[in-house]
Amino acid sequence: MPAGPLLLIHGGAGPRSSELMLDAFENYQDGLTQALEAGGAVLQEGQSALDAVCRAVMALEDNPLFNAGRGASLTEDGTAEMDAAVMTGDGRAGAVAASRHVRNPVLAARAVMEHTQHVLLIDPATELTDQWGLPTDSTDYFVTEHRQRQLKEVLAQRENAPRYGTVGAVALDKHGNVACATSTGGMVGQKLGRVGDTALIGAGSFASQDSAAISSTGEGEAFIQGVVAHDIAARIRYSSVDLQNALEATYGRELDQRSATGGTIALTPDGRALIAHNSKAMFAGYWDDGLVQTFV
Repeated sequence: MPAGPLLLIHGGAGPRSSELMLDAFENYQDGLTQALEAGGAVLQEGQSALDAVCRAVMALEDNPLFNAGRGASLTEDGTAEMDAAVMTGDGRAGAVAASRHVRNPVLAARAVMEHTQHVLLIDPATELTDQWGLPTDSTDYFVTEHRQRQLKEVLAQRENAPRYGTVGAVALDKHGNVACATSTGGMVGQKLGRVGDTALIGAGSFASQDSAAISSTGEGEAFIQGVVAHDIAARIRYSSVDLQNALEATYGRELDQRSATGGTIALTPDGRALIAHNSKAMFAGYWDDGLVQTFV
């Protein structure tokens, strides 16, 4: 019998700094709770793991506290370029990078998977997103005062460029299927056109019925170089190690040697779940048959 339904989410991992705004615990807890309840309701209705992760990530993208969608980190030019990806346990995947107009980049990533022969599109044109029926907005919609102040501090070299805040979800539905979704605004002050690990399948996001659904957050370049999400899944599949040991081995080899930090949520088709990070803080939570638990 399938172990589901079950949902895990994350809202960023990193140091206890202004990027994570840990002085606003209750606001972040509310945001995580709302996302868990939104995704959990989808699972309770019997819908798919893909539906659930998309709904949970949409709630985080709509919340300006998180580095995704509205409230995304800004490039050096003061604009938002957003990445997102989805993947299902049967191997289907879709992603967008440097998206500038779609209100919910995670839905654009899903549309790439479901409506094209491609996996990754760069800043899909509004003509195309209109065909997909996706709400769009001007670039100003995504820019918040907090992110503008943050960018100013980074460009003045009064603050290090944060690399944290990516959001994501993994889910197991009642049929035993897994899926993942990840969305981000990237790092503060990044070069125009920079693409992080979120949009690269196998780096920040991966899902397989043979191993696990995985979504990560942290220092994107290290997750790309180590192909972290896929490496965790491969250790499970080929070495038959459990989820915890697979993640620890991958973090030790691919992140620790690069002095990089981050966090990962993972969920196997048989219901084993993991929320882990080697950073000092991580926003995360889970929904399990109506029970909601958040961690900040």
